Amino acid sequence: MKRYNITVNGKAYDVAVEEVGGSAAAAPVAAAPVAAAPAAPAPAAAPVADGTKVTAPMPGTILDIKVAVGDTVKSGQAICVLEAMKMENDVNAPCDGKVLSVNTTKGSAVETGAVLAVIG
Repeated sequence: MKRYNITVNGKAYDVAVEEVGGSAAAAPVAAAPVAAAPAAPAPAAAPVADGTKVTAPMPGTILDIKVAVGDTVKSGQAICVLEAMKMENDVNAPCDGKVLSVNTTKGSAVETGAVLAVIG
């Protein structure tokens, strides 16, 4: 048994790995899942269209989405309502344009910087 300390998303894990068969080929197989773990969050990000991204200013929960794909918005217009720390915050359009995509849903939890919509 070999013991390793592995950190995933800021949380440390103590892992014991048993060597099977004693061949050198077993080590890369054990290392492959560890290398894949940090890459997992990348596919979770929704693909975005070209345009200006409207991002979450803080972590919270989406209470309401005020626009739909194809809507025309003005700079400063509310795109959605984000609840954070028991307060409702409007997330506003940074520019004039047409909503190309809405990348969130009501009730979803978002982190700081998550793309909520794209305006083109």
